[in-house]
Amino acid sequence: MRFTDLFAALPAHMLEPISPARPLKRLLKVAGYAAVRLVGNVFRPVRNPEQLRGKVWLYVVSQNNYDSLHFVREARMDSVLVAGQSKQIGRYNRQVNRLSLRRKLLYYRQLPKVLLGLWRTEGRKAWRFFDLIFNAIGYYEVYCRALRHYRPKAIVFANDHNDDARALLLAARACGVPTAYVQHASVSTNFPPLGFDLSLLEGQDALDKYRQCGPVHGHTELVGMPKADAFLASKNQNPTVQRVGLACNALDDTQAIAESLGHLLREFPTLTFTFRPHPGDTRDFSFLRQQHPQLQFSDARQHNVFEFLQQQDALIAADTSTHLEATLLNLASIYYRFGTHGITDDYYGYVAHGLVERANTLPELSTLLRRYQQHKPADLYRRAAYYNATLGTPDEGRSQQRALRLLDDWLTKQA
Repeated sequence: MRFTDLFAALPAHMLEPISPARPLKRLLKVAGYAAVRLVGNVFRPVRNPEQLRGKVWLYVVSQNNYDSLHFVREARMDSVLVAGQSKQIGRYNRQVNRLSLRRKLLYYRQLPKVLLGLWRTEGRKAWRFFDLIFNAIGYYEVYCRALRHYRPKAIVFANDHNDDARALLLAARACGVPTAYVQHASVSTNFPPLGFDLSLLEGQDALDKYRQCGPVHGHTELVGMPKADAFLASKNQNPTVQRVGLACNALDDTQAIAESLGHLLREFPTLTFTFRPHPGDTRDFSFLRQQHPQLQFSDARQHNVFEFLQQQDALIAADTSTHLEATLLNLASIYYRFGTHGITDDYYGYVAHGLVERANTLPELSTLLRRYQQHKPADLYRRAAYYNATLGTPDEGRSQQRALRLLDDWLTKQA
Protein backbone atom coordinates (compact mmCIF):
# COMPACT_ATOMS: atom_id res chain seq x y z
CA MET A 1 0.00 0.00 0.00
CA ARG A 2 2.93 2.33 0.66
CA PHE A 3 3.84 2.25 -3.03
CA THR A 4 0.38 3.12 -4.39
CA ASP A 5 -0.25 6.44 -6.10
CA LEU A 6 -2.96 7.09 -3.51
CA PHE A 7 -0.45 6.97 -0.66
CA ALA A 8 2.15 9.10 -2.46
CA ALA A 9 -0.49 11.77 -3.15
CA LEU A 10 -1.57 12.21 0.48
CA PRO A 11 -1.59 15.85 1.66
CA ALA A 12 1.69 17.10 3.10
CA HIS A 13 0.31 17.56 6.61
CA MET A 14 -0.75 13.90 6.65
CA LEU A 15 2.26 12.38 4.92
CA GLU A 16 4.92 14.37 6.77
CA PRO A 17 4.54 12.59 10.15
CA ILE A 18 4.57 9.21 8.37
CA SER A 19 7.43 9.89 5.97
CA PRO A 20 8.99 13.40 5.78
CA ALA A 21 9.36 14.97 2.34
CA ARG A 22 12.97 16.11 2.84
CA PRO A 23 15.61 13.34 2.61
CA LEU A 24 17.55 14.73 5.58
CA LYS A 25 14.47 14.56 7.79
CA ARG A 26 13.88 10.99 6.65
CA LEU A 27 17.45 10.12 7.59
CA LEU A 28 16.99 11.73 11.00
CA LYS A 29 13.75 9.80 11.46
CA VAL A 30 15.53 6.56 10.61
CA ALA A 31 18.31 7.43 13.06
CA GLY A 32 15.74 8.13 15.76
CA TYR A 33 13.93 4.86 15.06
CA ALA A 34 17.21 2.97 15.22
CA ALA A 35 18.23 4.58 18.51
CA VAL A 36 14.88 4.55 20.31
CA ARG A 37 13.20 1.45 18.92
CA LEU A 38 15.91 -0.91 17.67
CA VAL A 39 18.62 -0.24 20.24
CA GLY A 40 16.11 0.77 22.91
CA ASN A 41 14.22 -2.53 22.59
CA VAL A 42 17.46 -4.44 23.18
CA PHE A 43 17.66 -2.96 26.68
CA ARG A 44 13.95 -3.38 27.47
CA PRO A 45 13.18 -7.03 28.14
CA VAL A 46 9.58 -8.12 27.67
CA ARG A 47 7.78 -9.53 30.71
CA ASN A 48 4.20 -10.48 29.91
CA PRO A 49 1.52 -11.01 32.56
CA GLU A 50 0.02 -13.91 30.59
CA GLN A 51 1.36 -17.11 29.09
CA LEU A 52 1.52 -16.94 25.28
CA ARG A 53 2.52 -20.53 24.54
CA GLY A 54 -0.19 -22.58 22.86
CA LYS A 55 -2.81 -19.82 23.10
CA VAL A 56 -5.02 -18.17 20.50
CA TRP A 57 -3.33 -14.86 19.74
CA LEU A 58 -5.46 -11.78 19.12
CA TYR A 59 -3.05 -9.51 17.28
CA VAL A 60 -3.79 -5.78 17.55
CA VAL A 61 -2.05 -2.75 16.08
CA SER A 62 -4.31 0.03 17.40
CA GLN A 63 -6.92 1.01 19.94
CA ASN A 64 -9.65 0.29 17.37
CA ASN A 65 -8.23 -3.20 16.82
CA TYR A 66 -8.39 -3.85 20.55
CA ASP A 67 -12.03 -2.75 20.68
CA SER A 68 -12.82 -5.05 17.74
CA LEU A 69 -11.23 -8.21 19.20
CA HIS A 70 -11.81 -7.81 22.92
CA PHE A 71 -15.08 -9.76 22.72
CA VAL A 72 -13.06 -12.83 21.69
CA ARG A 73 -10.77 -12.37 24.69
CA GLU A 74 -13.76 -12.21 27.02
CA ALA A 75 -15.32 -15.35 25.55
CA ARG A 76 -12.26 -17.57 25.20
CA MET A 77 -10.05 -18.31 28.18
CA ASP A 78 -7.37 -19.64 25.84
CA SER A 79 -6.96 -16.30 24.03
CA VAL A 80 -4.48 -13.48 24.69
CA LEU A 81 -4.20 -9.98 23.24
CA VAL A 82 -0.81 -9.49 21.60
CA ALA A 83 1.07 -6.58 19.98
CA GLY A 84 4.60 -5.72 18.94
CA GLN A 85 7.00 -4.60 21.67
CA SER A 86 6.67 -0.84 21.16
CA LYS A 87 3.35 -0.63 19.34
CA GLN A 88 1.09 2.12 20.67
CA ILE A 89 -2.40 0.81 21.50
CA GLY A 90 -3.78 4.05 22.96
CA ARG A 91 -5.47 3.67 26.31
CA TYR A 92 -4.97 -0.10 26.19
CA ASN A 93 -1.17 -0.08 26.18
CA ARG A 94 -0.93 -1.86 29.53
CA GLN A 95 -3.58 -4.48 28.76
CA VAL A 96 -1.75 -6.05 25.81
CA ASN A 97 0.98 -8.71 25.88
CA ARG A 98 4.08 -7.90 23.86
CA LEU A 99 6.16 -9.78 21.31
CA SER A 100 9.83 -9.01 21.76
CA LEU A 101 11.51 -7.19 18.90
CA ARG A 102 14.97 -7.21 20.49
CA ARG A 103 16.44 -9.30 17.66
CA LYS A 104 15.00 -7.12 14.90
CA LEU A 105 18.30 -5.22 14.76
CA LEU A 106 20.13 -8.36 13.60
CA TYR A 107 18.36 -8.45 10.23
CA TYR A 108 19.34 -5.01 8.93
CA ARG A 109 22.12 -6.56 6.89
CA GLN A 110 19.32 -7.26 4.39
CA LEU A 111 18.55 -3.55 3.92
CA PRO A 112 20.82 -2.87 0.88
CA LYS A 113 19.42 -5.86 -1.02
CA VAL A 114 15.84 -4.94 -0.14
CA LEU A 115 16.29 -1.32 -1.22
CA LEU A 116 17.90 -2.38 -4.50
CA GLY A 117 15.13 -4.86 -5.23
CA LEU A 118 12.41 -2.32 -4.50
CA TRP A 119 14.21 0.32 -6.55
CA ARG A 120 14.00 -2.05 -9.52
CA THR A 121 10.29 -2.73 -9.06
CA GLU A 122 9.03 0.57 -7.64
CA GLY A 123 11.51 3.12 -8.98
CA ARG A 124 11.86 6.43 -7.15
CA LYS A 125 9.23 5.55 -4.58
CA ALA A 126 11.74 3.18 -2.96
CA TRP A 127 13.95 6.18 -2.17
CA ARG A 128 11.03 8.46 -1.30
CA PHE A 129 9.79 5.97 1.31
CA PHE A 130 13.03 4.33 2.34
CA ASP A 131 12.29 5.19 5.97
CA LEU A 132 9.17 3.03 5.87
CA ILE A 133 11.16 0.22 4.27
CA PHE A 134 13.73 0.60 7.03
CA ASN A 135 11.04 0.30 9.70
CA ALA A 136 9.65 -2.90 8.16
CA ILE A 137 12.94 -4.80 8.05
CA GLY A 138 13.17 -7.71 10.48
CA TYR A 139 9.52 -8.08 11.46
CA TYR A 140 9.09 -11.28 9.46
CA GLU A 141 12.19 -12.99 10.85
CA VAL A 142 11.49 -11.97 14.45
CA TYR A 143 7.89 -13.12 14.21
CA CYS A 144 8.91 -16.46 12.67
CA ARG A 145 11.16 -16.97 15.67
CA ALA A 146 8.36 -16.02 18.08
CA LEU A 147 5.92 -18.43 16.42
CA ARG A 148 8.39 -21.31 16.60
CA HIS A 149 8.98 -20.53 20.27
CA TYR A 150 5.40 -20.00 21.47
CA ARG A 151 3.58 -22.24 18.97
CA PRO A 152 0.22 -20.45 19.23
CA LYS A 153 -2.92 -22.43 18.42
CA ALA A 154 -3.99 -19.75 15.92
CA ILE A 155 -3.76 -16.01 15.30
CA VAL A 156 -6.77 -13.73 14.89
CA PHE A 157 -6.11 -10.39 13.17
CA ALA A 158 -8.17 -7.20 12.96
CA ASN A 159 -5.74 -5.49 10.54
CA ASP A 160 -4.65 -6.85 7.18
CA HIS A 161 -2.42 -4.10 5.77
CA ASN A 162 0.06 -2.67 8.36
CA ASP A 163 3.66 -3.77 7.82
CA ASP A 164 3.94 -5.66 11.12
CA ALA A 165 0.55 -7.35 10.67
CA ARG A 166 1.48 -8.41 7.12
CA ALA A 167 4.81 -9.76 8.41
CA LEU A 168 3.07 -11.82 11.10
CA LEU A 169 0.60 -13.17 8.53
CA LEU A 170 3.46 -14.26 6.24
CA ALA A 171 5.34 -15.73 9.21
CA ALA A 172 2.23 -17.67 10.24
CA ARG A 173 1.95 -19.16 6.76
CA ALA A 174 5.62 -20.17 6.83
CA CYS A 175 5.28 -21.73 10.29
CA GLY A 176 1.97 -23.47 9.66
CA VAL A 177 -0.04 -21.41 12.17
CA PRO A 178 -3.75 -21.03 11.23
CA THR A 179 -4.95 -17.44 10.77
CA ALA A 180 -8.32 -15.71 11.01
CA TYR A 181 -9.42 -12.14 10.33
CA VAL A 182 -12.18 -10.10 11.92
CA GLN A 183 -12.90 -6.97 9.89
CA HIS A 184 -12.69 -3.91 12.16
CA ALA A 185 -13.65 -1.06 9.79
CA SER A 186 -14.81 -0.43 6.23
CA VAL A 187 -12.39 -1.55 3.54
CA SER A 188 -11.43 -0.22 0.12
CA THR A 189 -10.16 -1.68 -3.13
CA ASN A 190 -6.66 -0.44 -2.24
CA PHE A 191 -6.31 -3.17 0.40
CA PRO A 192 -4.17 -6.29 -0.10
CA PRO A 193 -5.99 -9.48 -1.17
CA LEU A 194 -7.55 -11.52 1.64
CA GLY A 195 -4.92 -14.01 2.75
CA PHE A 196 -6.36 -15.63 5.88
CA ASP A 197 -7.64 -19.15 6.44
CA LEU A 198 -10.91 -17.74 7.81
CA SER A 199 -12.21 -14.21 7.19
CA LEU A 200 -15.21 -12.89 9.12
CA LEU A 201 -16.45 -9.89 7.17
CA GLU A 202 -19.14 -7.40 8.10
CA GLY A 203 -21.21 -7.55 4.92
CA GLN A 204 -21.46 -7.97 1.18
CA ASP A 205 -19.74 -4.63 0.56
CA ALA A 206 -16.50 -5.88 2.11
CA LEU A 207 -16.55 -9.16 0.18
CA ASP A 208 -17.25 -7.39 -3.11
CA LYS A 209 -14.32 -5.03 -2.52
CA TYR A 210 -11.89 -7.77 -1.49
CA ARG A 211 -12.75 -9.67 -4.66
CA GLN A 212 -11.53 -6.61 -6.57
CA CYS A 213 -8.28 -6.62 -4.56
CA GLY A 214 -7.28 -10.06 -5.84
CA PRO A 215 -7.90 -13.76 -5.22
CA VAL A 216 -9.70 -14.48 -1.94
CA HIS A 217 -7.80 -17.10 0.07
CA GLY A 218 -9.52 -19.36 2.58
CA HIS A 219 -13.12 -19.39 3.80
CA THR A 220 -15.23 -16.25 4.24
CA GLU A 221 -18.35 -15.60 6.30
CA LEU A 222 -20.51 -12.48 6.66
CA VAL A 223 -21.12 -11.84 10.37
CA GLY A 224 -22.15 -8.19 10.70
CA MET A 225 -20.28 -5.78 12.96
CA PRO A 226 -19.42 -7.38 16.33
CA LYS A 227 -18.28 -4.12 17.94
CA ALA A 228 -21.71 -2.57 17.25
CA ASP A 229 -23.77 -5.23 19.03
CA ALA A 230 -24.08 -3.40 22.33
CA PHE A 231 -25.38 -0.27 20.63
CA LEU A 232 -27.82 -1.51 17.98
CA ALA A 233 -30.61 -1.99 20.50
CA SER A 234 -30.55 1.73 21.32
CA LYS A 235 -30.92 3.28 17.87
CA ASN A 236 -31.59 7.00 17.75
CA GLN A 237 -35.36 7.59 17.68
CA ASN A 238 -35.38 11.40 17.79
CA PRO A 239 -37.74 12.60 15.02
CA THR A 240 -35.69 15.77 14.51
CA VAL A 241 -32.02 16.72 14.63
CA GLN A 242 -30.87 18.73 17.63
CA ARG A 243 -27.28 17.47 18.10
CA VAL A 244 -24.77 17.25 15.26
CA GLY A 245 -21.38 15.57 15.31
CA LEU A 246 -18.64 16.65 12.91
CA ALA A 247 -15.90 14.04 12.44
CA CYS A 248 -12.67 14.70 10.57
CA ASN A 249 -9.55 12.76 9.67
CA ALA A 250 -6.04 13.80 8.71
CA LEU A 251 -6.99 14.12 5.03
CA ASP A 252 -9.37 16.97 5.78
CA ASP A 253 -8.05 20.51 5.39
CA THR A 254 -7.76 22.54 8.60
CA GLN A 255 -8.94 25.79 7.05
CA ALA A 256 -11.91 24.10 5.39
CA ILE A 257 -12.88 22.50 8.72
CA ALA A 258 -12.74 25.89 10.44
CA GLU A 259 -14.78 27.57 7.71
CA SER A 260 -17.39 24.81 7.73
CA LEU A 261 -17.79 24.95 11.50
CA GLY A 262 -18.07 28.73 11.44
CA HIS A 263 -20.75 28.53 8.76
CA LEU A 264 -22.76 25.85 10.58
CA LEU A 265 -22.62 27.58 13.94
CA ARG A 266 -23.89 30.79 12.37
CA GLU A 267 -26.62 29.09 10.33
CA PHE A 268 -27.86 26.83 13.14
CA PRO A 269 -27.49 28.68 16.44
CA THR A 270 -30.00 26.40 18.21
CA LEU A 271 -28.19 23.16 17.36
CA THR A 272 -25.44 21.61 19.50
CA PHE A 273 -22.30 20.80 17.50
CA THR A 274 -19.57 18.41 18.66
CA PHE A 275 -16.22 18.20 16.88
CA ARG A 276 -14.28 14.90 16.86
CA PRO A 277 -10.84 14.57 15.22
CA HIS A 278 -9.55 11.12 14.28
CA PRO A 279 -7.47 9.54 17.10
CA GLY A 280 -4.44 9.53 14.80
CA ASP A 281 -4.77 13.22 13.85
CA THR A 282 -1.97 15.14 15.58
CA ARG A 283 -3.08 18.66 14.59
CA ASP A 284 -3.84 21.22 17.28
CA PHE A 285 -7.49 22.26 17.05
CA SER A 286 -7.52 24.32 20.24
CA PHE A 287 -8.06 27.45 18.14
CA LEU A 288 -11.59 26.21 17.44
CA ARG A 289 -12.38 26.35 21.16
CA GLN A 290 -11.21 29.95 21.26
CA GLN A 291 -13.21 30.94 18.19
CA HIS A 292 -16.36 29.05 19.18
CA PRO A 293 -16.81 28.63 22.94
CA GLN A 294 -20.15 26.90 22.34
CA LEU A 295 -18.53 24.12 20.30
CA GLN A 296 -18.19 20.81 22.12
CA PHE A 297 -15.32 18.36 21.64
CA SER A 298 -15.08 14.58 21.67
CA ASP A 299 -11.73 12.93 22.44
CA ALA A 300 -11.41 9.84 20.25
CA ARG A 301 -8.62 8.54 22.48
CA GLN A 302 -10.96 8.42 25.48
CA HIS A 303 -14.37 7.57 24.00
CA ASN A 304 -15.04 5.06 21.26
CA VAL A 305 -16.99 6.03 18.17
CA PHE A 306 -20.28 4.54 19.32
CA GLU A 307 -20.15 6.41 22.64
CA PHE A 308 -19.67 9.57 20.61
CA LEU A 309 -22.50 8.79 18.19
CA GLN A 310 -24.96 7.98 20.97
CA GLN A 311 -24.80 11.65 21.89
CA GLN A 312 -25.67 12.85 18.34
CA ASP A 313 -28.69 12.95 16.03
CA ALA A 314 -26.71 13.62 12.85
CA LEU A 315 -23.18 13.32 11.52
CA ILE A 316 -21.22 15.42 9.02
CA ALA A 317 -17.97 13.93 7.72
CA ALA A 318 -15.98 13.14 4.59
CA ASP A 319 -14.15 9.86 4.02
CA THR A 320 -14.55 7.90 7.23
CA SER A 321 -16.24 4.65 8.22
CA THR A 322 -17.99 6.65 10.96
CA HIS A 323 -20.74 7.21 8.35
CA LEU A 324 -21.59 3.51 8.50
CA GLU A 325 -21.56 3.39 12.28
CA ALA A 326 -23.74 6.51 12.42
CA THR A 327 -26.27 5.06 9.99
CA LEU A 328 -26.42 1.81 11.98
CA LEU A 329 -27.51 3.90 14.98
CA ASN A 330 -30.12 5.67 12.82
CA LEU A 331 -28.36 9.01 12.66
CA ALA A 332 -28.79 11.28 9.66
CA SER A 333 -25.34 11.11 8.09
CA ILE A 334 -24.14 13.60 5.46
CA TYR A 335 -21.05 13.25 3.29
CA TYR A 336 -19.24 16.58 2.94
CA ARG A 337 -15.59 17.03 1.92
CA PHE A 338 -13.53 19.49 3.95
CA GLY A 339 -11.27 20.81 1.23
CA THR A 340 -10.70 20.17 -2.47
CA HIS A 341 -7.85 17.65 -2.42
CA GLY A 342 -7.98 15.06 -5.19
CA ILE A 343 -6.90 12.11 -3.07
CA THR A 344 -10.21 10.50 -2.25
CA ASP A 345 -13.80 11.11 -3.22
CA ASP A 346 -16.44 8.82 -1.73
CA TYR A 347 -13.55 6.48 -0.86
CA TYR A 348 -15.77 3.80 0.69
CA GLY A 349 -18.61 4.17 -1.85
CA TYR A 350 -21.13 5.24 0.78
CA VAL A 351 -22.69 7.88 -1.48
CA ALA A 352 -22.67 5.62 -4.54
CA HIS A 353 -24.51 2.86 -2.67
CA GLY A 354 -27.06 5.18 -1.06
CA LEU A 355 -25.87 4.85 2.51
CA VAL A 356 -25.58 8.63 2.98
CA GLU A 357 -26.53 11.79 1.12
CA ARG A 358 -23.95 14.17 -0.26
CA ALA A 359 -23.53 17.93 -0.01
CA ASN A 360 -20.99 19.54 -2.35
CA THR A 361 -21.16 23.09 -1.00
CA LEU A 362 -21.87 24.76 2.32
CA PRO A 363 -25.29 25.99 1.11
CA GLU A 364 -26.16 22.42 0.07
CA LEU A 365 -24.96 21.18 3.46
CA SER A 366 -27.21 23.71 5.21
CA THR A 367 -30.18 22.65 3.09
CA LEU A 368 -29.73 18.97 3.89
CA LEU A 369 -29.17 19.58 7.57
CA ARG A 370 -32.19 21.89 7.76
CA ARG A 371 -34.34 19.17 6.23
CA TYR A 372 -33.19 16.66 8.83
CA GLN A 373 -33.58 19.29 11.54
CA GLN A 374 -37.27 19.38 10.72
CA HIS A 375 -37.77 15.64 10.18
CA LYS A 376 -35.42 12.68 10.58
CA PRO A 377 -36.80 9.35 9.22
CA ALA A 378 -37.11 6.49 11.68
CA ASP A 379 -35.66 3.86 9.33
CA LEU A 380 -32.39 5.38 8.10
CA TYR A 381 -30.50 2.42 9.56
CA ARG A 382 -31.98 0.09 6.90
CA ARG A 383 -29.66 1.72 4.36
CA ALA A 384 -26.76 -0.12 6.00
CA ALA A 385 -27.91 -3.66 5.13
CA TYR A 386 -25.37 -3.94 2.27
CA TYR A 387 -22.59 -3.23 4.76
CA ASN A 388 -23.89 -5.21 7.76
CA ALA A 389 -25.11 -8.70 6.91
CA THR A 390 -27.12 -9.23 10.12
CA LEU A 391 -29.16 -6.04 9.91
CA GLY A 392 -32.89 -6.88 9.82
CA THR A 393 -32.23 -10.58 10.50
CA PRO A 394 -32.64 -12.65 13.71
CA ASP A 395 -28.88 -12.22 14.21
CA GLU A 396 -29.07 -8.40 14.37
CA GLY A 397 -27.20 -7.31 17.49
CA ARG A 398 -25.73 -10.82 17.86
CA SER A 399 -22.75 -10.55 15.55
CA GLN A 400 -20.37 -11.41 18.39
CA GLN A 401 -22.16 -14.67 19.07
CA ARG A 402 -22.18 -15.51 15.36
CA ALA A 403 -18.47 -14.69 15.00
CA LEU A 404 -17.61 -16.72 18.12
CA ARG A 405 -19.56 -19.76 16.87
CA LEU A 406 -17.69 -19.65 13.58
CA LEU A 407 -14.33 -19.16 15.31
CA ASP A 408 -15.06 -22.00 17.73
CA ASP A 409 -15.98 -24.37 14.91
CA TRP A 410 -12.92 -23.35 12.91
CA LEU A 411 -10.54 -23.70 15.89
CA THR A 412 -11.97 -27.11 16.72
CA LYS A 413 -11.11 -28.26 13.21
CA GLN A 414 -7.55 -26.94 13.61
CA ALA A 415 -6.93 -29.04 16.74
